[in-house]
Amino acid sequence: MAMIHGGQLSKIAEQYNIPETEWIDLSTGIAPFSYPVQCLPDHVWQNLPNVSTSLLTTARLYYQADYCWPLAGSQNLIEKLPMLWRQKCHPLLNRHVYLPKVGYKEHQQAWSNAGYQLHFYQQTLPTNIENNSVVVVINPNNPLTDVFSITQLKQLQQHCHQQQALLIIDEAFADIYDKAFSFVPQLNKVAITDTLILRSFGKFFGLAGLRVGFVCCQQAWYELIKENTGPWSVNGPALYITEQALQDKAWQAKQTLRLQQHSQSLKNLLAIYFPDARIEANALFITLFVDNAEVIYDQLCRKAVYVRLTDEKNALRFGIATEQQLIQLEKIMAKINLG
Repeated sequence: MAMIHGGQLSKIAEQYNIPETEWIDLSTGIAPFSYPVQCLPDHVWQNLPNVSTSLLTTARLYYQADYCWPLAGSQNLIEKLPMLWRQKCHPLLNRHVYLPKVGYKEHQQAWSNAGYQLHFYQQTLPTNIENNSVVVVINPNNPLTDVFSITQLKQLQQHCHQQQALLIIDEAFADIYDKAFSFVPQLNKVAITDTLILRSFGKFFGLAGLRVGFVCCQQAWYELIKENTGPWSVNGPALYITEQALQDKAWQAKQTLRLQQHSQSLKNLLAIYFPDARIEANALFITLFVDNAEVIYDQLCRKAVYVRLTDEKNALRFGIATEQQLIQLEKIMAKINLG
């Protein structure tokens, strides 16, 4: 069964019979400001894709990793992980996976499809896990925005190691935080091998259409993933642009500040029109918890504002708006019944 995500404007526009060009699309957690892509050299288009040494060096420096490998988006690996974990473990072992109850549902889908028994947690990381199981952490959580500290994750990693369990930490939105937020550098400090960190490129750099992500891990997993992703899984132009963007520290600093400022402006606007709602925010999306989320979602859509109604139907996730979108959104908010 296909999961429902944001970014399906064509479908929503058809449903509400409003041309796509008239919509304010805030349905994803992708930065509205994209890394500027220059004209690419001819060889990038003409040659088969090549994961160059310079790209790997650049990525290792950016993510602070000893080993990292590019993916056709982290989703590409999420779907493969049950199969890869079976290659490392006996296939007849009991299958248990621990996941956040609220979070990116493709993790749940992948392990459920592989026949795993699902166990859920939320604010508190699991402490009683089965041997040879799998633990998935989304840090920061999407859509809740809550985070776990390095200390909490180190304790979980040690517990997983004792239980011979696989720890997966999805850091798809981690680029908006200081480098110290990421768990990746911890992989270089211990001999624990079964920890994988997933990183997204497209969200922070505003280039989700390139479909690029990275996995950071230790050597054994690095070789296994490299072998199972094929020689040309990421296209050449995407690899070239990614390397340029990861090297551009000045643009990254500008992007971080810009996203923080626009996130605060959007949060302030939502607080005016939803004074009693719980609002959780980071620099890539804001989640608004309201009792009548489905009604408000429908009203916004009728005014050509597309946001993400969460799977639980109790909240709306707003992507960060540009200055012009914010002006339009404020005018629309003033005209509809949000009570």
